[in-house]
Amino acid sequence: MSTSRWTPRTTVAAIVERDQRFLIVEEYIYGKLVLGQPAGHLEPAESIISALEREVREETGTIVAAQALVGIYRWVDPTYGNTQIRHVFVAEHLSDIENAQLDPAIQAVHWMRRDELASSGRTRNPLVLRNIDDYIAGQRFPLAVLQDVL
Repeated sequence: MSTSRWTPRTTVAAIVERDQRFLIVEEYIYGKLVLGQPAGHLEPAESIISALEREVREETGTIVAAQALVGIYRWVDPTYGNTQIRHVFVAEHLSDIENAQLDPAIQAVHWMRRDELASSGRTRNPLVLRNIDDYIAGQRFPLAVLQDVL
């Protein structure tokens, strides 16, 4: 029996669409410049929705409001073996923060079409395009499926 403890990482990611383009961050991960949705980790005592809205603000300088859950995805990073439980949401773009200070890893923020993102060959992981494809296919669940029991 193994004495190591399995600790999956709970993350959130936003799909924000405007004029058939998606809000995408360009950032360094493990020394590689990649593209993906604004996303990040849930912090202690933070609701999943609050985490989503905070992460988008910190990574893009954009204020959003969660509208629906696209899905919950389990992915194991083949390089490091980390398990990620990713909650992906449709979020409505409300406004941009002028002169926002973005997370240091963020190199640029883009609005990209799905085909541009796919042809870049630089998506952060397979979840990026899968999440967009599920969104395009109309997959949605009400936010009420998420409950904080404190």
